[in-house]
Amino acid sequence: MKPFARLAAQVLIGTIGAQPLLAQAGAAPPAVFRITPVRPVAELRAEALRASPPAEAGPFRPSDLVEVVHFDSTIRLDIRYATSDNFLGTPLYEEARAFLQRPAAGALVRVNRALRAQGYGLLIHDAYRPWYITKVFWDATPPDKHDFVAKPADGSRHNRGCAVDLTMYRLQDGRPVEMPSGYDEMSERAYPTYAGGTAEQRRLRDLLRSAMAAEGFTVNQFEWWHFDYKDWHEYGIQNVRFQDIAAAR
Repeated sequence: MKPFARLAAQVLIGTIGAQPLLAQAGAAPPAVFRITPVRPVAELRAEALRASPPAEAGPFRPSDLVEVVHFDSTIRLDIRYATSDNFLGTPLYEEARAFLQRPAAGALVRVNRALRAQGYGLLIHDAYRPWYITKVFWDATPPDKHDFVAKPADGSRHNRGCAVDLTMYRLQDGRPVEMPSGYDEMSERAYPTYAGGTAEQRRLRDLLRSAMAAEGFTVNQFEWWHFDYKDWHEYGIQNVRFQDIAAAR
């Protein structure tokens, strides 16, 4: 893995207002982590839409993607890829929605209920992701940061509807909690084992991980916010857009 010092040499990775945010060891996490795409995103998107997902042998369970907030309206959404507030700096989704396979969605609702007893709620950044978006991410990201994006030849567990990117918010004031890194930050601060940050940030990160693990979710080794549901291997890679999910049922 790349040393943190190399990532700390990046210049512009986010903004607060109009002021650039410098990546420095010990600095606060950026509001929005950004990279410079290897090629123009619009060009990569057009290529990805023409491409086909990898063939898989199966057999797989029938897909049953459901919208998470229909099961629990206290689960909040901050779908960054439907805005320009993401690592590529441009919207990738046409709609700000979060879908998961039904068993994973049910497990997430139980996580949210458990956390509510401790004063927190879940805030989702991403869930099911069409395969073509995974290809855009991979092709746009410099090779030295490929640990943070899924290889399209293998597909992502997001593509199977069994992965979710999320954090927590405080019920008291509705504000997102502070974690050791920002969402999608491609640095060692994003590791679930990162020993830096404040004790409170680490406590909250570990609280989220513990609550998710209790319902069958496993954290990604490079990203504290990314969790895979235990049955991910039982579902195939999908490439349907959000607006077409109902029609594809």
